[in-house]
Amino acid sequence: MNRAIKLILAANLIVATILVFVYPHLMVGPGKLIPGHTKLETDCFACHAAFTGAQSERCVTCHKPDDIGRLTTAGQPIAKPLTKTPFHQKLTSQECVACHSDHAGVKRYRPTGYFNHALLDKTMRDECQSCHKSPRDSLHQQITGNCSQCHSLDKWVPASFDHNKYFVLDRDHNARCVTCHERNDYSRYTCYGCHEHTPANIRREHIEEGIRDFDNCTECHLSANEHDIRGRGNGKGEGKQSGKKHHDD
Repeated sequence: MNRAIKLILAANLIVATILVFVYPHLMVGPGKLIPGHTKLETDCFACHAAFTGAQSERCVTCHKPDDIGRLTTAGQPIAKPLTKTPFHQKLTSQECVACHSDHAGVKRYRPTGYFNHALLDKTMRDECQSCHKSPRDSLHQQITGNCSQCHSLDKWVPASFDHNKYFVLDRDHNARCVTCHERNDYSRYTCYGCHEHTPANIRREHIEEGIRDFDNCTECHLSANEHDIRGRGNGKGEGKQSGKKHHDD
């Protein structure tokens, strides 16, 4: 009796194994494919290898890296590209499955929005606005590029920059970014972008007070309040922490 049961189980296992390879879309299919891959519903091995799963090498047999974002797999121009700049050509490696999963599973298919920016080469990682629209708020409208000075590639928020930590933008300093940060370089600043703060005026006022080292303004001044002078090494230390190299004018 036991021998008969074992033979029946073994036969069932063999049949099931054969069916998995003959009709994989019926036996182990995790869900419908995205609309663009509908014609591959019954051809699992167009994308998958036995026992190892989906392989990027099989993706590029249809999706040529040089044409992605520019041409369809049929060689026709893409009327409405998803991004302004084709970026797949700038990937350091063609790891398609690192970002793409084409099965719907038990839920309706929707892109996850995940993209590993580490796959882009260095020059492309510094050109965020090639693919992403710039925010339309009053601050970002003044800025072009240099996103990485405040944002990381892992997530957009929270931003890593608190301006009040370096200088308080009160009503007397409600100026455009370029007034203090020339050439869109936010690692440096100048206080000579305002008509009051000319090199001659600044020099005269500080010499009268016996101050001869005044190149790094924010080391002493954290706001427009003329009485709120931290002094070098005094106060909470914000001034010394926020000091940055002054422009040579």
